[in-house]
Amino acid sequence: MTGESLIIFFITALVLVGGAILFSTFVSPSTFNVQKAEPYECGIPTKGVTWLQFNVGYYLFAILFLVFDVETVFLFPWAVVMKQVGMVGMIEILIFFVILISGLAYAWKKHALVWE
Repeated sequence: MTGESLIIFFITALVLVGGAILFSTFVSPSTFNVQKAEPYECGIPTKGVTWLQFNVGYYLFAILFLVFDVETVFLFPWAVVMKQVGMVGMIEILIFFVILISGLAYAWKKHALVWE
């Protein structure tokens, strides 16, 4: 791609995205209601202070779950082509497992998997 066609590509993308946003702003129905501005809490009115600070452990646990979940997804393509890649693929997946288990051991050592 030349520089000129790249600039045309980005300008076209900006025009299309901006046009879609403007179109949806003007065309979509919007009504203001006091109840729409309230936070949704399962239909039950909140009691007391609703702005609470969550323990960072919840976020850490969720991020660790996502990391290990996404990493295990990489095993499926490897399993499909294992016969074609041979021993090189086997060594690479063993390195992958070592890195994965090292990350799990590190999280375990730092007590990131303790649910309190």
